[in-house]
Amino acid sequence: MDALNSELLLDNPAWWSLIGNHQRFGQSFGLARRYQPEISPFHAISDVRDSQSWIDLEALVGPGGTAVLFGERITTPKGWTYVGGGTGVQMTGERVEGRLDDECLELSDNDVSEMLDLVARAQPGPFAPATIKLGGYIGFRENGKLIAMAGCRLNPGNWRGISAVCTDEAHRGKGLAARLVRSLVATISGQGQIPFLHASETNLNAIRLYETLGFKHRIKPSWTILSVEGKGE
Repeated sequence: MDALNSELLLDNPAWWSLIGNHQRFGQSFGLARRYQPEISPFHAISDVRDSQSWIDLEALVGPGGTAVLFGERITTPKGWTYVGGGTGVQMTGERVEGRLDDECLELSDNDVSEMLDLVARAQPGPFAPATIKLGGYIGFRENGKLIAMAGCRLNPGNWRGISAVCTDEAHRGKGLAARLVRSLVATISGQGQIPFLHASETNLNAIRLYETLGFKHRIKPSWTILSVEGKGE
């Protein structure tokens, strides 16, 4: 397997996205990266055990700043305060059968206000006003109202992350999420990439859905929110 297809990229997916396919969406300082805040809250460093990476991250976020990191479990470094965090599951979809769905609608900038409203109600995870720039967002409407959506976010190497999979509570149980994911898998595979995704370890319904579709468990990554100590207002 070549480097772009290596599963090792998924150990630190935001880093490998931001130094590669998503470089244009990021900001950098030395060994630290972050997405533009209006696109995503995620930050990344090259190695959580490297002190210089933390120095660079502190410079990047600025005095009193906050960083959201995803991947390897982190021991809070000196000069930082733990704010919050949790554990998720990471699943890969090399063998998932993709299926384009003609009823899935391509979502655009004109749909962002409705997308943000649906995300606020369904709580699938981080979604910012400009997240749609990362591409591939699709959805279903009923009577003109957006009732379900999903799209793509992280893009380390040839891996493409499916994210923001959510359905309005009144329309759950109809298989909409499965149809959206299968359609995204078909598009991702058609572009020569490999799908993967994350879910909270407590979101058992989502995990069961992804297992049913053929996604396999890989690791249980952590997400951690840290702030720079003693330099805020």
